Amino acid sequence: MSNYIKSEDTFKELIASETPVIIKFEADWCPDCKRMDYFMPDVEAQFSELPIYTIDKDEFPEIASDNVVMGIPSLLVFQNNEKLGHLHSANAKTPEEVTDFLKKNFN
Repeated sequence: MSNYIKSEDTFKELIASETPVIIKFEADWCPDCKRMDYFMPDVEAQFSELPIYTIDKDEFPEIASDNVVMGIPSLLVFQNNEKLGHLHSANAKTPEEVTDFLKKNFN
């Protein structure tokens, strides 16, 4: 499973990468986040070349707010300090939705 971001500095370092990175915003209490956790290993295996990280929206509310993360789980794609893609929680309920989003952003 993806690596957990535990500091704002780590987040800033990751999104500044010249290679695209995926950040999953979630929270411990979120049932849809837990549901996503069941299928994410298969999705991650299909996109093994893409680094995927996880951040707790409640631990870093200012990061979530700055990136317009209104619902969770949400997947955001960053490169060179720019948000390139945002899969909102309403569209992140199935493996197909997540896979389609990643294909669109990385093919």
